[in-house]
Amino acid sequence: MKTLVLRLAMLLFIGLSWTTYAVDAEPVAETIAVLNVPQDQAIADRLTAITQAISGLEQVEVTVNAGVLSLNGEAENAQLSRDIAHIASRLEGVVYVQNNLQEQLAVSSRLAPASEKFQEMFNKALRMLPLLLLAIVVIIVFYQLAAWLARRSGWLKRLGLSELSSNLGMRFIRIVITGIGVLIALELLDATTLVSAALGVAGVIGIALGFAFRNIVENYLAGVLLSTRNPFAVGDQIQVGDFTGSVVRLTSRDTVLMTYDGNHLRIPNSDIITSALTNFSRNPLRRLGFKVGVSVELDLVNVRQLGIATLTNIPGILTDPAPRCMIAELGDSTVLLQFYAWIDQSHTDFLKARSEAIRQVKTAFDEAGIEMPEPIYRIHMVEQPTMAKTEKTVPSIASNRAAKPAAATATNVTAEDIDVSTDNTIPEQLAADLKNSDEENLLTK
Repeated sequence: MKTLVLRLAMLLFIGLSWTTYAVDAEPVAETIAVLNVPQDQAIADRLTAITQAISGLEQVEVTVNAGVLSLNGEAENAQLSRDIAHIASRLEGVVYVQNNLQEQLAVSSRLAPASEKFQEMFNKALRMLPLLLLAIVVIIVFYQLAAWLARRSGWLKRLGLSELSSNLGMRFIRIVITGIGVLIALELLDATTLVSAALGVAGVIGIALGFAFRNIVENYLAGVLLSTRNPFAVGDQIQVGDFTGSVVRLTSRDTVLMTYDGNHLRIPNSDIITSALTNFSRNPLRRLGFKVGVSVELDLVNVRQLGIATLTNIPGILTDPAPRCMIAELGDSTVLLQFYAWIDQSHTDFLKARSEAIRQVKTAFDEAGIEMPEPIYRIHMVEQPTMAKTEKTVPSIASNRAAKPAAATATNVTAEDIDVSTDNTIPEQLAADLKNSDEENLLTK
């Protein structure tokens, strides 16, 4: 009996312990009621309507099973794919979203948006066609007006402007008038914002072109200044730096000279503006000069008078202003005389007159016994031991002088035999070049 009671007590204790462990390990959850839960088909219909309303998601297929929403098909781009997945996750009743969309890679799908935009632009252009035609008419009218004014540039020349300056002024007026027509046309098209953007771009482009074509612009502006100031004319003999020649033409970029060798020399206009320029032809009178050395033992007054008298009697040498002779320098064995004389370049050639003046002064000095000594050198002879067995005879200075031929006697030259007339070689070639060349010339011929 006692044993039976113990066994029942043990069984009761084990049963209570198991019940307590079961309650602690797995508590029984309370049932959650679900009311008015949307059906799967309603969710699919709602999202399908949304995809059909968004451009680029027309190829999306929506399926819903037990609240799990699946997106299949193609989206136009990855951004649309992410957006529709986010929208789907916000729908009531959706438990999970499976995004299986792929990005469209077909060329037609890529071009579709662009074609739609072009179609929209075309439709807008058709609606604005009357205004567009009116804007074109305005531009044409102002362009023709500018061209008409450009052909009548004589009034600028009557103001004293050169041909290049007149052309530049008419180009500026033409650009301004045409620009006004363009601004009015853009105002009709309600595109004034485009004008501001175009002006900004034009300013940047202008600065870039200014740096890129700086030399060209400098030469062009220098050509304008040269044509306005007229420092030389066609045929003038000028010297720019180390270059000398006769002016052939002035272009918008450079000045063409014909050198005394008959070659064409092009000098950039900017170099002429910034360099010293000598015009030998602007003043018809020109002075020639040369130096003669005479002995220090001579009476310089008589020598000067003889030289001046000789120059006065040479054809082409002007008596007013009269020739002059100046003592230029006193050397060790000579006195250097500087002779000056004036000529009229319209009748006398400079080089011929100078050559004849030197010749006749020398002849007059020779006939008068005026010595023009050569430089004297003093040589110190140092005796050296004989190195060769055979003697070598050295001719004496006297024998050398005796061996020289006698000086040529002066010939009788009359005034008719002296030619100091102008040399027309370069002017004739210059005239032929101007006649046969079609290159622009901004100088008055």
